[in-house]
Amino acid sequence: MNQKLKAVIIEDEKNICHFIERVLSAEAYRTFTASTAADGLSVIASQCPDIILLDLGLPDMDGMEVIRRVREFSHTPIIVISARIQEDEKVAALDAGADDYITKPFGTSELMARIRTALRHSRQTTASAAVYCCHGLVIDFEKRLITLNGNEIHLTQIEYKLVSFLAKNAGKVLTYDYLIKQIWGPYSDNNNQILRVNMAHIRRKLEKNPAEPEYIFTETGVGYRMREE
Repeated sequence: MNQKLKAVIIEDEKNICHFIERVLSAEAYRTFTASTAADGLSVIASQCPDIILLDLGLPDMDGMEVIRRVREFSHTPIIVISARIQEDEKVAALDAGADDYITKPFGTSELMARIRTALRHSRQTTASAAVYCCHGLVIDFEKRLITLNGNEIHLTQIEYKLVSFLAKNAGKVLTYDYLIKQIWGPYSDNNNQILRVNMAHIRRKLEKNPAEPEYIFTETGVGYRMREE
């Protein structure tokens, strides 16, 4: 089980590092640890891991900078594990290129679930899946066709771009600003209102109860996450 998967843990708190290492070793991961950013970047470059678990509060460099440097040469999923609970910290980490964000303290089940999600998303992105299918919702990207329980759903061009982009990144939190730049362009105004209005229209068309969505979830103050297949 997962015998060939490699994980790099960059964490300067020994107890937490050992805990994560034990959890991953029990799941048959090969683990590599580093207590500084410099050592972590060196290990990532040499080992080409499948997953990176990163603390933000490192002694020699802020974790945000580590994310940026990794993204210069690798698309390996990065899960931030941090005691920083402020929404702006989460947004900054995700915008910098992290795939997910776990707040300390955390449990074994949550950690492994987040890792599985990040790995699945990475494989789906690599495979460039032509169809998203989840609980009756089917999106055929080549045909630009959306059906819900067999019935075609008619979306505006912007609504379709939003839904298809979220679906192609299913399981990953996409921040408000990132979505706005991807859908409306890099020079668009960072006004979340137009995004929220379009999302409200989408939910009315896709969800049985827009107040309790089944497909597109709101990460309050951060962004949106599409349900995984």
